[in-house]
Amino acid sequence: MLLERSRTSLPKALERMGTLQAQYAPSMYIGLWSRVEGFERDALTGALERRAVVQGTLMRSTIHLVSRADYWPLAVAIRDARRTRLLKSARDIPPAAKMAAAAERVRARLASESPLRRADMHDLLGRKSPVTNAVNAWLDLVRVPPSGTWERRRADLYAAAEDWLGPENTGYDEGVELLARRYLRGYGPASLRDLADWAGMPPKQIAPALERLKLRRFRSEDGEELIDLPRAPLPDPETPAPVRLLPVWDATLLVHARRTGILPEEHRSKVFNVKTPQSVNTFLVDGEVAGTWRFEKGRVRLSPFGRLPSSVRRELGTEAERLAELHA
Repeated sequence: MLLERSRTSLPKALERMGTLQAQYAPSMYIGLWSRVEGFERDALTGALERRAVVQGTLMRSTIHLVSRADYWPLAVAIRDARRTRLLKSARDIPPAAKMAAAAERVRARLASESPLRRADMHDLLGRKSPVTNAVNAWLDLVRVPPSGTWERRRADLYAAAEDWLGPENTGYDEGVELLARRYLRGYGPASLRDLADWAGMPPKQIAPALERLKLRRFRSEDGEELIDLPRAPLPDPETPAPVRLLPVWDATLLVHARRTGILPEEHRSKVFNVKTPQSVNTFLVDGEVAGTWRFEKGRVRLSPFGRLPSSVRRELGTEAERLAELHA
């Protein structure tokens, strides 16, 4: 939806773009503003309050905003891979049995007190305990409003997903198939490795699902197999791309989306480095990152990486004014 903003509901927009990364609450709003025609801040806050969309720790153990319908399939699909990775790589994580016991303690607390503040979870499990940060791999938790919104950006209120959304309602195979479809709809054509990197799962766990799906198959310039959904649009390379302003953590810039070519490699170090691992606010010109932006003193200020034609500067100026209105 970066070529043309879409008139669609927020749940459908999230399903179409392959979910939305959401560590920093305003990024969700700006990411949808850049893709959904007529988007207003209150619309997303309202959708979170109505539980039509939800924030949870999902792919790559990262906070994502997803539709209500997508939450359980995605959570089930990545659950075992998340736990395995944590047990192997995270420091001082106790064995799975102890993590499951800690999850039961949180579940019991939530039965009498929900939502639960992060500070309360620290008190329950230990403020410096690694269990606190990892327990949501053994107990599906969602972040609930008013936390994690534009108005209250700190996402520190939690509820059990089964209480907030209803009981788990899908199986593992169905979950992995949906996960694959969501990624390909947002980022295809792509390789199995790209999909696995995005999901935070070993490729061998995803490959069987791809065999069950009806897919289009291509070969990249270097001979690697690429897959995509049937009848997925493939715009002509000469399709004009309008300017767009993107927030930090926009997933189109991450490694799993490198094949899209949105972030030229010459600019990657300007966007991702040790000082800005979360990336920076960027803008696109002709479908590629061409500079950064920041909001200060009521204005969106643009910092191009090079000279831009006057027509592009005017187009960027219009988008910048609209984004400043979103901040107001």
